[in-house]
Amino acid sequence: MEDKILKTVIIDDSEAHRNLLKKRVHNHPNLQLAGCHRNAIEAKNSQCDKIADLIILDVEMPFVNGFDLLESFKEKPPIIMVSGIADHACRAFEYNVTDYLLKPIETDRFDMAIRRVLRNTMNDIDKSDEHIFVRSNFRKVRVDYKDIMWIEALGDYIKLITAKKSILVLTSMKAFEQRLPEDQFLRIHKSYIINLKRIEKFNNTVVEVCGKQMPLSRKRKAKFMSALRA
Repeated sequence: MEDKILKTVIIDDSEAHRNLLKKRVHNHPNLQLAGCHRNAIEAKNSQCDKIADLIILDVEMPFVNGFDLLESFKEKPPIIMVSGIADHACRAFEYNVTDYLLKPIETDRFDMAIRRVLRNTMNDIDKSDEHIFVRSNFRKVRVDYKDIMWIEALGDYIKLITAKKSILVLTSMKAFEQRLPEDQFLRIHKSYIINLKRIEKFNNTVVEVCGKQMPLSRKRKAKFMSALRA
């Protein structure tokens, strides 16, 4: 773990906080500064999500906030979110961020967050594996990707429909979608994500998976057809 170097990108609208974070990065043996941006638009234009091993992202920024930028990323490197207030922490962890730090960021707390990133990088199950762990009824449950037939929105929860059972998970569709392999799962409607390998039939408006008919939204149709050709 000591030899692992993370290319790190900082995104924060405050010059004082950018300078503090740059100092923290420069002083950490496992971090290498790969970019520093003063707003989300500048960061997005740099395609930082494609080059970074770690992004340190401010929540409160003008025009485009940290959450909006996070949703726009095509790649999903580890994210440490930073903020002057604790109010956004719950939402941040719905996006599966590695940590949430309060400003001003103390060295010990920063180092703890980096250790967590390094540990996750080395040990956590990632999207190249054939399964995922979800928290349901206060337990972590292993679910094999091949067993997931579809996922549907259910208020503040999502419901995983698998070959063996249904599992209720407290998270948003958007956050959970980001944890799934893009070559195997696709969101076809605001309320449905399907396993592409489980499709039985479809037309212009409906997709059938394991006997369940689900609506195909007009704005997602092109992406659906493209996924089938891949």
